[in-house]
Amino acid sequence: MIAVRSSNGSTREQVTSALFKSLGDPSRLRVLQACTEEPLCVSDIVARTGLSQPSVSSHLACLWDCGLVEREQRGRRVYYGVRDPRVLALLASADDLLTEVEDRVYFCNRHHPEHKR
Repeated sequence: MIAVRSSNGSTREQVTSALFKSLGDPSRLRVLQACTEEPLCVSDIVARTGLSQPSVSSHLACLWDCGLVEREQRGRRVYYGVRDPRVLALLASADDLLTEVEDRVYFCNRHHPEHKR
């Protein structure tokens, strides 16, 4: 199979890997999940996640750069929400899959050599 290159010269696999890396940080995933039901400002995300303001801002910048969240200025605050409902579907699919493979993922020696069965 020939690798399809995107307009930026990357293969589809490289870009897909980058998407999953953007979702691969547990704190970033918490920030994204906090914004799933309604757009929130940074201080609301901090309150919901327990993360520091600089950490939330950094994760939001990554999620925005990747096109996963949108932002809207409302007065002096910026509100962040999930940009595309397919992001929610992807998170739901991952959750469904984990009901079957959670232990195997957790104990995978290639990702978590410190986890022993």
